[in-house]
Order: sequence, then C-alpha cells, then structure tokens
Amino acid sequence: MFTIAALYHFSRFPDPTALRQPLLDLCRAHRISGTLLLAGEGVNGTIAGSRTGIDAVLAHLRALPGCAALVHKESHAAEQPFNRMKVRIRREIVTMGQPDVDPLQGTGHYVAPADWNALIANPDVAVIDTRNAFEVAIGTFAGAIDPQTRSFGEFPAWWEANKERLKGKRIAMFCTGGIRCEKSTNYLRGQGVDEVYHLQGGILKYLEEVPQERSTWQGDCFVFDGRVSVGHGLVQGPHILCHACGHPLLPADRDHPAYEEGVACHHCAATTTDADKAGFRERQRQTALARARGTRHVGSV
Repeated sequence: MFTIAALYHFSRFPDPTALRQPLLDLCRAHRISGTLLLAGEGVNGTIAGSRTGIDAVLAHLRALPGCAALVHKESHAAEQPFNRMKVRIRREIVTMGQPDVDPLQGTGHYVAPADWNALIANPDVAVIDTRNAFEVAIGTFAGAIDPQTRSFGEFPAWWEANKERLKGKRIAMFCTGGIRCEKSTNYLRGQGVDEVYHLQGGILKYLEEVPQERSTWQGDCFVFDGRVSVGHGLVQGPHILCHACGHPLLPADRDHPAYEEGVACHHCAATTTDADKAGFRERQRQTALARARGTRHVGSV
C-alpha cells in the first residue's frame, strides 16, 4: 500500500533553486515518486511512497523557511500512482499570472468541511468552482458555477466578465486541495470583494471528512496522478485517462467508436493529426512492452 500526500504551502523562498537538489536526493533515497514545484512563493505538489519515506519528506519540507505549519492531505493506493520523481522550479507554484496576488497578505475566510454545506445553502451565496472545465465535468458541488476555464490563468478574465451579475452576493470558492482558492480569494479581495470564503483543505478534505449521506458533492474528484479520480472517503474512482489529451474517461467512454487506448478518445480524436496518432501508438506499444517486462515505460502517463 502506497501513502499519497498532497500538499502546498506559501512561504518566501529567496533562492528556490538551492532547495531543489537536496529535496530531490531525499525523495530518491526513499524511493518517493511524484512532482513537487518550488518557487519564490512556496512549494506545491503530490508525492507517493512508503509511510517512512513520506514522513521523511514531509519533515524535510516543514524544516524549510516558513514551512513549519505546512498541512498535507493523505490518501492511499494499492499501486504507485506516479512513474518517477520530479522537483521543478517554477515562477509560481500554481499559475495565475497576476503579479500582485499574494496569499501571504490575506485570503478569503476559511470554511471547515463540516460547515461548508450550511454556507453554500444560503441563497445570497454564489458558489464558484475554480478548477478547469475538464475537472468540473466529472464532479462538482450541486449548484456551483462552472467558469468553463481551460487553465487557472483564465480566472481573472472570467471574473471581470461576470462580476456584475454576482454583485451583492457572498462568494464561496473551492478547488481540489485549496491552493487555487488561496490565490483566487486573495485576487477577489484585491478587486474589492470583502465577503469571500473558501473550502479549507479543498474537495479532498471534504470528501475525506464529510459522510456521503450528508454530502452535497456530485460525481468524482479529478486528481493529477495515476488514480485519475477519487470519490467519498478518497476511494479511487472509475475513471481512466486519455493519454492523448489527458481527459478523464468513464468505462463506458471506452466503447465509443473514437476510442483507441493510448491514442485517442471522443474528446480529441478530431483534433489530433495522423502523425500525432502514429506517435501515440508507438508510445502505447512501448508502454505495453515495458509492462510485459514488469517495468514502466518512461514516456507513459
């Protein structure tokens, strides 16, 4: 059984590049896989491995400047959900493209999962899903607004186009683990919105703590690892990933005429070229050969 830790923490890292190699070496020493992003504003990522290894990496991260209060969310999987370990340097740990946004200067009001249902049931509250459209498509809260964004960086433009119809509403926002809401609620505060709230710990914490019989969540939650989706209790969901476009698919989607494993699905079959599909088929062939040898192809998703 593999322990999976999803985490983020905003802090000031004057030289994130200097932090990269010691962190990567530690992860490799403990056979941890996943992705961690480092930037001047902090750390973000998801990793998986043994209990001992995960604890060692979390201890290392909490020893970094300003990270003693780092909070993580845990789940488990029977198989390693990542192929390799990556520690990358980025301009932002979640890309919004708004240089004045700084969660360390204040965010929206945190709402514990146990209190979330009561908040969003109020008619004067507008509930906004800050995730990308393909994530929203497989699950969201009942009545939530879907901005139909393709990336988080599109959210400010969406808000500018829609703010008038939401004037006078209290704003409640949520995302997978909370990090996008840290930035989006700070952004709204900068736009003069005072009554803004966000789900503490994100959807993952809600699905972990709120019993299904009391839940207003509908569907599954997309996760950026080999599990693809999780449901209540953070149990792995039914979805697989289209390795051509990255869209989550239900088992029934594999019966669609456009579906070819590792090559295309009904979301992308018409948008990729024959050359693209030939490359995907070769990757799929190499993946199958590696699987037969009991290893993982480095190009597999």
